[in-house]
Parts: sequence; C-alpha cells; structure tokens
Amino acid sequence: MKSIDVHHYDVFSKEPNKGNPAGVVLNGDDLTETEMQEIAFKVGFNETAFVVKSDVADIRIRFFTPGHEMNLCGHGTMATVYALKTKGVLGDKTNFTIETKVGILPIKINSTTDSDILITMKQASPQFEEYKGSKEDLANSIGLQESDIRNDLPILYGSTGTWTLLIPIKQLNAFNKMKPKNKDFPTILKEMPKSSIHPFCLETNDSNADMYARHFSSPYSGTIEDPVTGTASGVMGAYYAKYIKNNIFDEPLNLIVEQGYEIQKDGRVMVRISKNSEFYDVDITGNAVHVKDFEVFLEDE
Repeated sequence: MKSIDVHHYDVFSKEPNKGNPAGVVLNGDDLTETEMQEIAFKVGFNETAFVVKSDVADIRIRFFTPGHEMNLCGHGTMATVYALKTKGVLGDKTNFTIETKVGILPIKINSTTDSDILITMKQASPQFEEYKGSKEDLANSIGLQESDIRNDLPILYGSTGTWTLLIPIKQLNAFNKMKPKNKDFPTILKEMPKSSIHPFCLETNDSNADMYARHFSSPYSGTIEDPVTGTASGVMGAYYAKYIKNNIFDEPLNLIVEQGYEIQKDGRVMVRISKNSEFYDVDITGNAVHVKDFEVFLEDE
C-alpha cells in the first residue's frame, strides 16, 4: 500500500469546519494523474489540490474533484498557498506566480501571523455566454419557480477559469427553499452540459456584504454543493460590474460575497474588480485555517 499525506484546510473562514474544505497534497510530482484522481475521490472534498514543479512559474497546482480534473479552483489555490506559507516553503516571499490550466496567475500574501494571512489571487479575464434554455426547467432543477428569477438581469454562463451558470434570484428567502437536482443539469444546460449552477441575489444576511450565493456542482464532479466558491465569486463580481453597475465605476469595485449558510459552512470571499481597457481585472481575497492531516492509501500497482 502507498501512503499519501493529505492536509485538510478550510478556506474563506478562520473557523475550522466552516467555509470550504480542500485537501492539499504537497508531493504531487511523486504521483501519476490516475493516482491524483484516486486520491481526490477518496478524500471526497469538492477539491483536492496537488503541488507540482513548474518550468514557467514558481509552482504549479493541479485541481481534482472526486470525478475529474478542474482548470482552476479558487479555494484549492488559497488552501495550497496557505499550506506552503505556514510550512515555511515560501520563506519570505509575498508575491509569486502559479501555473494552472488557465495560465500563469499572480498571488499576493498579506500576513502578520500564521493565523492572520490574507491571500489574493488574480483570476483569468471574465467571459460570458448566453443561456438559451428554459427558465422554468432551470428554476425547477434547483427547487424554485420561474417567478423566483429576476427578469431585469440576464442568466449567463460566466468564467474566470471555470464555467458556471449565474442565475439572478429576487429574494434571499428563496435560498432556503433550494434543492438541487444535479443529475438534471446537463440536459437543461445544453450550451455547456458540464457547467455548475450559481444562483445569487443582492439581498444579504450582513448589511456590509454585497452579494449572496449558493453553488451547485455539475454531476460529473461527484459532489452536490460547493460551500464557498472562489472562482464563481470572481466571475459574479465581474457580472456585478458589467450588468448591475453597467460599467459605470471609476474606482475599483470591492465586493463582499456571502455563501454557505444553508449547509452550516458559511464563509466570505472578497472580490475586487478593476477596469483594464475593455476588460476587467478580477482578484479574490480570502483566508484559511488548518483543520487536520490524514493519510490516503493507494493500492500498489
């Protein structure tokens, strides 16, 4: 049996067992892709991140759900960077780059102590694509009525590295009613059958927050719901800038996103949107906390 050390961190929270759990494996170069996928399946978190060497950046990170590899994962990145920083691997570095399947992305660390580390990651430039399917079927797939969806804002696929369907919801109380039928998503999301679904609204629990969301996984990923989602929060911030602010802002937008309350995993993502000619720069900031270490065993080939 081959033993693999997995480090469990919760991200977008300083409190263990809140926020979004991620597994981190620091010796990814010792593993095959098949082994990485097996480890992610056995860990069972929405994401497990593997650190591997890079020829073009300071480090490379690969991200796996229990079902498949992802191009980018916000909370998996945060967990990995937190692990590398607190274990001394990064030394005094506060600015460095990571290689991902969506390109090379800059990372910045602000810290005073190990328990007070804020990690900022730049995401890929936002992209949007129109959803042309049935609003009624879409609403029903998450346990809502079509009348719960706003008519004055578009339903769009959005990506800053990972595609998700952004659905504007009228009121916060609808989120308690949501019950995802993940298996139905691919037939409804005909343009992007492997996309996840990300309903959001502008009502929040905390008056200091700007947006509220839930995130329902693609059935191909092997999970049901993502507690607090970094990449989706980033593209949601870009959606806010483009369709709610209508591109009318001079200073960067600083937004706070709430997520995870319904499954007792509440956390927060800080999103910053800056104009860059006709594009947006999207940065997300969050924290993390170490929960525990454990072993996963692989059968010897």
